[in-house]
Amino acid sequence: MIDSRSVGAADRFLTFDSLEAARQALPPAPRDTGTLTRVMARGASGVRQLLEDTVLTVDGGVPGDAWGRSRSRDPEAQLAVMQEDIARLIANGQPLELSGDNLWLDLDLSAANMPAGTRLAVGEAILEVTPLPHDGCKKFRARFGADALKFVATPPLRHFNLRGIYLRVVQDGRVRVGDAVRKLPPS
Repeated sequence: MIDSRSVGAADRFLTFDSLEAARQALPPAPRDTGTLTRVMARGASGVRQLLEDTVLTVDGGVPGDAWGRSRSRDPEAQLAVMQEDIARLIANGQPLELSGDNLWLDLDLSAANMPAGTRLAVGEAILEVTPLPHDGCKKFRARFGADALKFVATPPLRHFNLRGIYLRVVQDGRVRVGDAVRKLPPS
């Protein structure tokens, strides 16, 4: 069981140089149309629950997630999102749920491709990139190592949003693992 107190396996932690070499070897992620690869709710005590199908809502985000139970819900941090290939690289064989994100996408999440205000159609929902930076923290370091935290936060790489981005729901809708994720034209 993975929950908010879970830590990573130190023998799976990669060095900064290994992470950067592996990132550079990745094929480019799709820029305009990708795939929703995982959906997760952080339940009571932070217990991770993977969902195959759910309805994202403007008021609650992912049903059952910690964000919806919080008294001080920041709409700028409603959905934590990571790029699937980067998450796998950092996890290095550990469960991706350790990161605590809500969605994983096969899509380029870089600042150049996903500036704040960018809208995405995911299944029946419409989501919007918020300006809030998604930074690593002490939990991220405990789960993936100090070099992983440095990797996602170092200024020369920061624009890639390797730790991910935040999205907010602007239109309720059903989403399913495997749904297309389409970048919408600016309005």
